[in-house]
Amino acid sequence: MAIPQLLLKELERLEPSAQFSGVLPQISSSSGKCYYVKAGSPKEREQYVGETESLKAMALAAPGLVPSLLAFRLVNENGEETEDSGAIPVFVSEYKNITPLTVRSGAILGSRLAKELHIHTSSKGYGFAVPTFCGATRLRNGWYETWEQCFDALIGDLLSTLSVRGGYSDLCRKGQHVRTRVIPVLLGSLQIKPVLLHGDLWSGNTGTDTATGQPVIYDPSSFYGHNEADLAIGRIFGGIPQSFFDSYHQYIPKTPPAEQYELRGDLYGLFHYLNHTVLFGGGYASSAQRKMEKLLRAVG
Repeated sequence: MAIPQLLLKELERLEPSAQFSGVLPQISSSSGKCYYVKAGSPKEREQYVGETESLKAMALAAPGLVPSLLAFRLVNENGEETEDSGAIPVFVSEYKNITPLTVRSGAILGSRLAKELHIHTSSKGYGFAVPTFCGATRLRNGWYETWEQCFDALIGDLLSTLSVRGGYSDLCRKGQHVRTRVIPVLLGSLQIKPVLLHGDLWSGNTGTDTATGQPVIYDPSSFYGHNEADLAIGRIFGGIPQSFFDSYHQYIPKTPPAEQYELRGDLYGLFHYLNHTVLFGGGYASSAQRKMEKLLRAVG
């Protein structure tokens, strides 16, 4: 299958004298380089911008931890740059052959997250400059003065989506109790700084670069928040070795009060259970409700 002309133009900007072949999204050049190439619909513009800005921020904070972004442009059907509403987002990054995290690469990832990504702070507060997407769910972001406000907005938006959809009245009612009773207690008094998060750090968005043995993370949904929030989804769905968590906390200890660490993890996990309810429905709603009930019991 031929490479679409508008994508070929982007590749030729990177290597004017090369020939290109492959099946999207993996394209190889005659020079031996390998690219990850994709184009979206005009409706996906925000998603592409969110991913691009997330990768740019993470590459600045932790060079080499994410695939290098090589090109992002908004073009028309002829590959010419445009800002029109019908613009097509085009994305090119380096392509990496990736296998699952190992004990070794998991430990390296934990240390790099702690020593690089999670010390990269924002002077603007909590949130992010552009919307990002956790799966297909749009996080509107913006900036918040406190982490409590930022996380409350994340939970509130998910509950609003489920309320409009219908069929989740009990879940949404308990979710509002979590917002008023749990979030202020667990997050309101934390002495933290807004640090850069991947935002969707489950095993499917992590791996080991087969060429170097080093960890790689990708497909981000970044924002600036509490570092511990980045650890939650990896615990929920597994696949990330324990060496990652052990290594991480060698460099960044549990935020005081440490005795609330597990409850904060449950609260951050609730975001992902609610998001998966939005995305997939099914048993995730029951998991979210059990998590809410546990949190509400814990704070009294």
